[in-house]
Amino acid sequence: MAAAKMKTYRLCLAATLGAFLTAAAPATFAPPAWAEQGPDSVADLAAGLVDSVVNISTSQTVEGARGIPAPQAPEGSPFQEFFDEFFNKQKDGTTNAPPRKVQSLGSGFVIDASGVIITNNHVIDGADEIIANFNDGSKLTATLIGRDEKTDIAVLQVKPTAAKPLKALKFGDSDKMRVGDWVMAIGNPFGLGGTVTTGIVSARNRDINSGPYDNFIQTDAAINRGNSGGPLFNELGEIIGINTAIISPSGGSIGIGFAIPSDAAVHVVDQIRQYGETRRGWLGVRIQQVTDEIAESLGMGPARGALVAGVTEKGPAAEAGVEPGDVVVSFDGKPVGEMRDLPRLVADADIDKVVDLVVIRKGKQTTLKVKVGRLTEDVAKTEEKQTTTPIEPPKPAVTELLGLTLSELTPDLRKQYSIAPEVKGVVVTDVGVGSSAAEKGIAAGEVIVEVSQEPVSKPSDISTRIDALKKDGRKSALFLIANTAGELRFVPLKLDE
Repeated sequence: MAAAKMKTYRLCLAATLGAFLTAAAPATFAPPAWAEQGPDSVADLAAGLVDSVVNISTSQTVEGARGIPAPQAPEGSPFQEFFDEFFNKQKDGTTNAPPRKVQSLGSGFVIDASGVIITNNHVIDGADEIIANFNDGSKLTATLIGRDEKTDIAVLQVKPTAAKPLKALKFGDSDKMRVGDWVMAIGNPFGLGGTVTTGIVSARNRDINSGPYDNFIQTDAAINRGNSGGPLFNELGEIIGINTAIISPSGGSIGIGFAIPSDAAVHVVDQIRQYGETRRGWLGVRIQQVTDEIAESLGMGPARGALVAGVTEKGPAAEAGVEPGDVVVSFDGKPVGEMRDLPRLVADADIDKVVDLVVIRKGKQTTLKVKVGRLTEDVAKTEEKQTTTPIEPPKPAVTELLGLTLSELTPDLRKQYSIAPEVKGVVVTDVGVGSSAAEKGIAAGEVIVEVSQEPVSKPSDISTRIDALKKDGRKSALFLIANTAGELRFVPLKLDE
């Protein structure tokens, strides 16, 4: 009954609105431009692309699971033979299942008529055999050229026959895609093969915490298990994304899918094809997010960029003059809107290229020239650390400020808190319960290195600096804090506490 009333209400409302529009609108009334957008059909577009999209099937040999020990029957028991046969008892008294083949399915697409195919790394990870299944039913064995776990991209090679040449697809410009643009996916959901779905770009620059360079395109085009590695097309039939992940409580599509942008994928694919691996740029900095509170304490206006919390000694940034406390707002002419933009821009930069690095330092914008280094797996191990012999100061002065009990860093306190020898500053010996400092995670034994980008060595330095900031009308101060190991982070503290 309630449903009937609802339906009637809606019909009445529609009729009323229709009558109003008929009376109010002129005879030449035309629908808005957006009502005419969107293809009536994607049949012709799909027909020209589907033969270049492949189903990837893989097989992997896994060891059998180790079983439980066979039970021991009393000597001479008629059940012993039964137990031996049932548990397949071995000499060590345990049972092992034989190795078995595990099959998996995914999608991929041809980008070069010579037989180069792109898919996701997780589709082929650990595979003993990779088969590319084409839309016409033909199959070709694929070999792995290279892969990149951080972006989940793999490049495969097949050998096409003269009788059945391959047709390559083209990458488009994902940066030109706007939220609301039409997209089309072709893939192999649940092993069904050759499935076409359409939707729109729902969002851009999504971070789903799958890797350090997350920058996904979000789409509501139906993407399911088996679509991994398949292409996401724009309305021109150009690849603007590689379908990679979905969010779903059931494992099926709920309209939240993610694709690697083509602009990021092209760089990785080109490097894998050329070198068999990725060669990423390296700056040599540790960074953190610029919050509104940090931005206010630095006097830099709206929060943006990446705050440099540490600089690797003898790294590219150090040689360019980058300092802790600098806020990177542009790299190689491209804006750094937030912290996670910088690693991606640096990683995509050409090795040994000299680029402009724009930073905000003490409220002023400065441009530095930095030569991009190469990121290697053992960079962290090869970084050198400065060590200095601490100079024993006179009897330490103790000050209570902003909920912190502060003391000069003496050898005894350094030993008490196991503070690394290279750490210099003012040590925190106590933190007030319920204070802003406690809420921000500051702990006894940590060392204040700078206050609003000015180094401090004794509690009075901090007091003087805070007084100056209050006179300038600042509401918060940016503290550079070192933990006992010397790792740095910035913490903003309000000055009215």
